[in-house]
Amino acid sequence: MTLRVAVAGASGYAGGEILRLLLHHPEVRIGSLTAAASAGQPLGNFQPHLPQLAQRTLEATTPEVLKGHDVVFLALPHGASAALSADLDDVPLVIDCGADFRLADAEAWARHYDGEHAGTWPYGLPELPGQRELLRTARRIALPGCFPTVVTLALAPLFRAGLARPAVDVVAVTGTSGAGRTLKPHLLGSEVMGSATAYGTAGTHRHTPELRQNLAALAGGPVEVSFTPVLAPMTRGILAVCGVQVRDHATAEDVRTAYAAHTADEPFVRLLPEGRWPTTAAVLGSNAMHLQTGFDEERRRLTAVGAIDNLTKGTAGNAVQCMNIVHRFPEDTGLTTTGVAP
Repeated sequence: MTLRVAVAGASGYAGGEILRLLLHHPEVRIGSLTAAASAGQPLGNFQPHLPQLAQRTLEATTPEVLKGHDVVFLALPHGASAALSADLDDVPLVIDCGADFRLADAEAWARHYDGEHAGTWPYGLPELPGQRELLRTARRIALPGCFPTVVTLALAPLFRAGLARPAVDVVAVTGTSGAGRTLKPHLLGSEVMGSATAYGTAGTHRHTPELRQNLAALAGGPVEVSFTPVLAPMTRGILAVCGVQVRDHATAEDVRTAYAAHTADEPFVRLLPEGRWPTTAAVLGSNAMHLQTGFDEERRRLTAVGAIDNLTKGTAGNAVQCMNIVHRFPEDTGLTTTGVAP
C-alpha cells in the first residue's frame, strides 16, 4: 500500500524534516507541499538539502489542495491547525505537529497559547502505556512538544513503577531550530553564538502544562513541575536534566530495573550502559532518544538525563512513527536510530 502524503508548512524546519524522512519511506508518495507567504516559490529556495524535491512548487495551504491525500502532516504555527483541520474531514489521517490539540485542559491551553481551545486529539507519543493501541485506530493525532517528548520519556519508567515523589525539576538545553524559521532578533547568529540563556522560566513556558498532563497520567495524580529551558548556541538537539525525589522504599537496583524493563522493547529509546551519559551530538538526525540515570541514595534523588534531536524524535520522526503505527507498517520504516557524527 502506497500512501499519498501532503505536508502543510513544507518551507519550515519541521516540514523540511518530515520531507527528509519521507523521501526514504518505501510506502510513501509525496503529494502536495504547501506554505503560506512562500507559496508559488520552489521548495529548493527553503530546503536546499532536499534536491529530489527542489523544483516542486509550494502551493497555498488550503483544504482544497490538501484533500485527496491519505495522510496530511500539519507543520504549522500554533493556532493555525484547528481551523484548517475542520475542513479536512475526508482525509483519513491528519497529524498535527503544533500544539492545537495536545492539551485536555482548555483553560491551560487558553492561558499559554492565547486563544480558544479547539479540542483534544489522541496523543502521539507511542512509548506511553497503552498509547500504541489507541493510535492504531486514530484518524487524528496531536504530536507532543519536543520538550515534553524527552522529559516524559526520561521520567516515565520511574513514575510507572511508583518509585517517584510527585514533584520534578527540569532544566533542558535546546538549539535554536526549536523556535522555527521566522526571523527573530534574539536568534540571530551574533546573539546566540558564544552565549546561553534561560527563557520561559517560572512556569511560563508553553510546554509546562503538557509536562504536568503527561506526568500526572503516569503518576495517577498531580505532579508539580518546575521547568527551565535554556537556549544554547547549537542548531538542533535537546538535553534534558530531570531531578526527582525517589520514595523511601526504592533501592538503586529497583530504579535501574524499572528503567531497563521500560526501555527493553522500545525501538527508539536506548538506556545507555552505566557510566555513559547522553549527548545531543549522538542522536543528531535520528529518531533515537538516549537515556541515563544517576541515583544519589543518601539524598534519595534521581537524575534522569535524556537527549533527542528536537526536529526528529522531537517532531518529524515521531510524526512518521505514528503514521507507521496507524498503517501497520513496521514502526521503524523510514526511520533510523543512527546519528550523524562528528
